[in-house]
Amino acid sequence: MVPKRKVCWVLLAIIATLTFISCISPRNDDSRAILLPVLDDPTVAFTVWFQVGSQNDPPGKDGLAALTGALISNGATATNGYQEILEKLYPLASEYSVHVDKEMTTLNGHSHIENLEKYFALLTDAYLRPDFNQDDFNRLKSDQLNYLEKTLRYASDEELGKEVLSTIIFTGTPYRHPVQGTVAGLKSITLDDVKVFYKKFYIRENARVALGGGYPSWLVKRFEKTLESLPSGQVTGTPVAEPPQIEGRSVVLVQKDNSDASISLGFPISVRRGERAFYALWIANSWLGEHRNSSGRLYNVIRGKRGMNYGNYSYIEAFPQGGSRFMPPVNVARRQQIFQIWIRTLPNSQAQFALRAAVRQLVELIEKGMNASEFELTRSFLSKYYLHFAETTQMRLGYAVDDVFYGISGKGHLARFSEMMASMSLDEVNAALKKYLQHENMIIVIITGEAESLAEALRKDLPSPMKYGSSKAVDVLEEDKLIESYSLEFGAVRIFPVEETFGY
Repeated sequence: MVPKRKVCWVLLAIIATLTFISCISPRNDDSRAILLPVLDDPTVAFTVWFQVGSQNDPPGKDGLAALTGALISNGATATNGYQEILEKLYPLASEYSVHVDKEMTTLNGHSHIENLEKYFALLTDAYLRPDFNQDDFNRLKSDQLNYLEKTLRYASDEELGKEVLSTIIFTGTPYRHPVQGTVAGLKSITLDDVKVFYKKFYIRENARVALGGGYPSWLVKRFEKTLESLPSGQVTGTPVAEPPQIEGRSVVLVQKDNSDASISLGFPISVRRGERAFYALWIANSWLGEHRNSSGRLYNVIRGKRGMNYGNYSYIEAFPQGGSRFMPPVNVARRQQIFQIWIRTLPNSQAQFALRAAVRQLVELIEKGMNASEFELTRSFLSKYYLHFAETTQMRLGYAVDDVFYGISGKGHLARFSEMMASMSLDEVNAALKKYLQHENMIIVIITGEAESLAEALRKDLPSPMKYGSSKAVDVLEEDKLIESYSLEFGAVRIFPVEETFGY
């Protein structure tokens, strides 16, 4: 007989899950408004989604989409100077910000319902009446250049590696440069370029509004009606090009003096969110390297058993700024994705060993698949862990917008995630692994302070024995012997100075 207390806890868990799913299910009663009512939420979440992104940057103007978005969220309007906007938002305990990605731009904000009128006026001013003055332009262009030339190159090796990886994989496509642009592209942008870009892409045909929380019913039409104040135009979105074929395993070493090693490796994948195979692949990827989680196989092999670095993770969707977030981001929806493994910073002397260990785990996962116990454990973990993906109304609204981008009907991705975890089979997961993942053709990027010596070791496929400061278990030392001589056979190994990254 099942104890009554256990039955109660099970019922409470079911009720909590059903409540969460009901909250994450967007309503699309109107073709231009995405609605997510949460009646007991005293705040209102706003999103204006413009179907434009860095893929629409004109040739030679890389970073124009991001700079235009920055001027909308961090610049003056025709009504208020930027400092006035900040002073008016402060007592409302509210804010708004623009997020620009490859294919989408979202203006997001929130307000307590008691401050709705004052906040709404400030928010709508931002995208309907941006001032685009020279002082704001100079300030924000300088900030964007500083990010590329200083922050990205010298303050975040993990993010630097991932951006270099993406740039190489998507060479020749509209995804070819970071969202923030390139140094040469940004330097060529003028204020007139911003005004032309805004007029061309910030049109009513490219825009949709989304509301979440305890919003009053009258706000829906009023918010949607603001789009009529945008100019009408022709939708001219740049089609996403297929990334070039990768042949063999190629390595790019980014020489950064006095730097330890950070590794990013990956290749394009064709599966998209919403497809059943996507959720099958999510299970396998979670087992391999769930972000910021110690349960992943990569984490266990490289960090858990050997203490080589902080973390080792893998991804089947874009995950920008991974070092500062725990859960998957929203509003980075893309039609082209890459599978990637991220090996956080470790000593240069251990880079070759860590790379071998990671590729070896990927090969074993693809060739052997998951076993029944690994599958059940991971599926059980994800069936509860996904509840943390969107703990705020603003995040749930972000997923609702992404659902429209991906064409996910019904209750949306988060509810579908729960359904897939309940119905997925081990055979489907292992089939997805063999169909969408591979290990023969990939790009490997290593940020390192010892590029020359590492390049020689990789080209010659030299052994990479590990040395520890403390004793290790016998099984670990035995596995080390297999890893240190594991052949990787690279087609090309190139060295690239960090000073030249994202220059052109």
